Formats: sequence, C-alpha cells, structure tokens
Amino acid sequence: MMEKKKKAMWLSLLFMGLGQFYNKQYIKGTIFALIEIIALIFGIPYFRKSLWGLITLGEIKFHYVNGKAVYDHSLFLMLQGIIALLVLAILIIIYVSNIVDAKKNAERIEIKKTTLHDVLDKNFPFIILAPAALFILFVVAFPIIFSILVAFTDFSGPYRLPPRALLNWVGFSNFRDLFKLEIWSGTFYGVFVWTVIWAILATVTSYFSGLFLALLINSAEVKFKRLWRSIFILPYAVPGFISLLVLRLMFSGPGPINDFLEIIGLQRVDWLTDPSLAKIVLIIVNIWLGAPYFMALMSSILTNISKELYESADIDGATGFQKFRYITLPMVLYATSPLLITSFSYNFNNFNIIYLLTDGGPVNPSYRYAGHTDILISWIYKLTLNQQQYHMASVVSIIIFIIIASISAYGFTQTRSFKEEDLIQ
Repeated sequence: MMEKKKKAMWLSLLFMGLGQFYNKQYIKGTIFALIEIIALIFGIPYFRKSLWGLITLGEIKFHYVNGKAVYDHSLFLMLQGIIALLVLAILIIIYVSNIVDAKKNAERIEIKKTTLHDVLDKNFPFIILAPAALFILFVVAFPIIFSILVAFTDFSGPYRLPPRALLNWVGFSNFRDLFKLEIWSGTFYGVFVWTVIWAILATVTSYFSGLFLALLINSAEVKFKRLWRSIFILPYAVPGFISLLVLRLMFSGPGPINDFLEIIGLQRVDWLTDPSLAKIVLIIVNIWLGAPYFMALMSSILTNISKELYESADIDGATGFQKFRYITLPMVLYATSPLLITSFSYNFNNFNIIYLLTDGGPVNPSYRYAGHTDILISWIYKLTLNQQQYHMASVVSIIIFIIIASISAYGFTQTRSFKEEDLIQ
C-alpha cells in the first residue's frame, strides 16, 4: 500500500492526472491532465510576457513612429502581471491538490469504477464555493494588490503619469519620504493624530448619546415613548448626504445660524473657517447623525435585560447610579462591544461627513494637500483626485489598513462577547 501511494504521488508530481489514472480515476485524471496541457500550451508565453511587464513596468518610452504612438503602458503591464500571478497561484493550488488527491485515493483498497460520484458528493462544498472564491480573488484581492504595488512605484503627477512616462519601482522610498521628509511627515503626523482623536470622540460621543436617549425614553416616568422614539430617530431616517449638505449651509458664514445670532444681538461665528470650531461642529453633527442609531439599538437591548436583576438590586438598596454601573452598562457593553469596534473603524474612515461638511477645511498652510479637519481618508482623496500623488496615497492606504485591521482584530478578541458564549452571570 505504501508503494502504491508513493507511485501515485510521484506520477501526479511528474504530470497532473497521471496519479489519478494509476488509481483508475479516469474522469478526474482527464480533468487534471487537460488543465496542465492548456496551461503549458497557452500559459508559458502569457506568463513570460506578463511577469516581464510586472518586473520591468515597460521599456519603450512614449514616441511616434510614422505618426503612430508607440509605448509601453506601465499600469497595464502591472495589471496584467497581477492577473498572471493570481492565475499562477490558482494553478499551483490545483497542482498541489492533484498530488494530494492521488496520494489520498491510493490508500483505498477498493477503487470505484467512476469518480464522478466522488467529485459531486465529497467535493460538493468546494465545487459550490469555487466560483465565489474566484470572484473574491479577482474583485477584492486584485485591486488590493494593485494599490499595494503602486506604493512601491513613482506613480505621480505631473511627470510620472502613463502612458506619457514609464513608471519605476522605487522600493520603500515612498514610505521613507512619508516619515522622514518634513513636508510629508508633518502633514501625516498632524492628520493622523486628528484622525485618531476624531475616531475616538465620534464613536464615544455617539455611543453614549444614544445610550442616554435610550435610557431616557425607557424611563418609567417618560410618557408617549413611541412618539419620542420616532422623533429622535428622524435624523437617522433622513439620508446623511442631504443632512450634511443642509447643515453645511446652516453653519456657513451667511447661513441661518449666524443670522439668528445677529437677530439676538450676538456676533457671527466662524463655524467652518475656524480650525477648532470646525472640529467641534464635526463632533456635534456626528452625534446628531449617529446617536439615533445607537438609541434604537440600545432600546431593544434595555428591554431584554431581566427585571429580576433590578428588583434584586432594589432589595439590596442599590441606587440608580449603582444599578446603571453594575447592571445596565455591563449588559449593554457586552451586547454592543463588537459594534463599538466596528463603529470606531467606520469613523476612522468616515469620508462623507468630512468631505460634505468641511471639505477638510479650513486650509492649513503647513500641511501638504490637507486641511485642518482632514482625516487620512479625505487626505487620500485629495492626493489622488486633486493632486495625482497616487504613490503617496497608496502608502497612506496601506498604513490605514494595518491600523484598522490590527485594532479591529485585537479589539474583537478582547471583548467578553467574543470570549464568552453565555450572558454575564
């Protein structure tokens, strides 16, 4: 039996499908063999050309020959190279699975006459998931790989824009410039600090404002609970895009808020042109938009907390604050801690409120392509669409991904709702 396993494995190692033929699995062997034949005939020239393009990013500079433009397009070559790598990875996986399959099936004492039943039965989950996996690979992984690779090139305007110019691999020099060059590092550190502050404040204020509203509405003394809940949920029901544009108009210099201040004898306030006030306005508006969602969520959580816990606390002489601290808050945090982490991640990349309300302003002359209220994601927007600094935008995107992925992964694993299956005792 051991000899048979080795033979089947080495045959599949030599050429895909041979091990399956040795195991008398003719249908499966034919499929594997056809895959390798097609890969050898069409794949070798394709992979050679595509990988050459990915490594060199082109060699022919833009010029005209007999009135016709001749050039290598670095971006297209990079894209073709990435596709080739993904296809090559798929072929390697198939090749390895062909070897494993031959070895595994050689262990069987009795080989079925046909393997079609095996393929449709035992491999059914893999057959069903394969299209989805391929879709994710090319639709999700492909753009991520492309954006990562751009960070290691000099892809930027106005002089390094294909097809007029060829791109070059520059290694980690873009990362070094972001952290070492004063004009870049000063902007990055300033925007990064504000992004962290913004994400924390936006998350915490919306969360606890929603909790406060939920506690208020669920209080026994409050009448017409449905009415109040409907009123408070209205800001969340209105599309945020419309709300932000209206609020931007209201907080503008000639807006109705300043008009009202003048009517009551006060001076106009530079809500959106003063750096500190603009940040405060962002926090307030975010509370107005985000608190209703948390209120609706926590209202349902509060109604599911056992009343026996509060009755026991009353018997023990607990105050209202003690009941909130030791019963309500732990229960709410237990149920919503994963959501709190995702909310932080969302606010870390909350492009809409920054762009639609302040557009990153007011202008900060000491920053490079960023304003006082810009967060990292809005800075990336300006770097790409406004300034064509694609290489630096990709670097910042990688940093955002590392930060968010690390915080989210660590945060989720530390939550009690992740560690425990049952409710808090």
